[in-house]
Amino acid sequence: MRLLLIAFQFLTIIPLPFGFRCEKEDLGRSTAFFPAVGFVIGGLLVACNWLFSPWIVSQLCDALLIALLTLITGALHLDGLADVCDGLAARGGRERFLAVMKDSQVGAVGAVGLVLGILLKWQALVAVPPELKWQTLLLFPALARFCQVLTMTGARHARQDGLGAAFAQGTGAVPLFFAFATVVFAAFYLLGPKGLVPLVAVCLLTLSGRLFFQRKLGGLTGDTIGCISELNEILALIVISALPLIRF
Repeated sequence: MRLLLIAFQFLTIIPLPFGFRCEKEDLGRSTAFFPAVGFVIGGLLVACNWLFSPWIVSQLCDALLIALLTLITGALHLDGLADVCDGLAARGGRERFLAVMKDSQVGAVGAVGLVLGILLKWQALVAVPPELKWQTLLLFPALARFCQVLTMTGARHARQDGLGAAFAQGTGAVPLFFAFATVVFAAFYLLGPKGLVPLVAVCLLTLSGRLFFQRKLGGLTGDTIGCISELNEILALIVISALPLIRF
């Protein structure tokens, strides 16, 4: 339970009414419960969709759900998306890229990337068929958070400081397997065999993004992990919206 609470406290801004002990080695082990926290976030989205949808049009309801997702997570990973966009736009090598990402100011390219990311996520959610809506809301945050575990496990670190490095240094095969088993079961239960399609898609994007950043920067940072997570949320929604067209 303690590891689940650590994961919950890191991935959301929802305050807990009590304190608990957290050792440094617990950070990596808590990644096994990242998908579980994703399901909690998804459950809140399902509940809010149930409350809002009878009273407002569907597109506005979906926009509110995206805003709620951003609020629950404290825009943690959106910040990574913006920083990576600024880093990619900066001229120079590895050190310049890392310096730009570490800067707390968001540049023009980062702002554009942020707007496009939110817009794509909103429109991808709008495109999800109504009969798959609650399953999608429950599943896509968990898929993205599983991919955070996949991104970190066994990866090199571009910096040795920061929470990203602290979590990544403690990950391993056991947390990864536990997280993977959780999302495989959930995807199959919620969407049937087709549920494995978005899971495969986000895994491929994750491994590609991880390879790119390790070649570009020599390792990963918290911002790159957050960026990959945001892209995976968008991809998961797009793929799920297309599932009715897939025949197998």
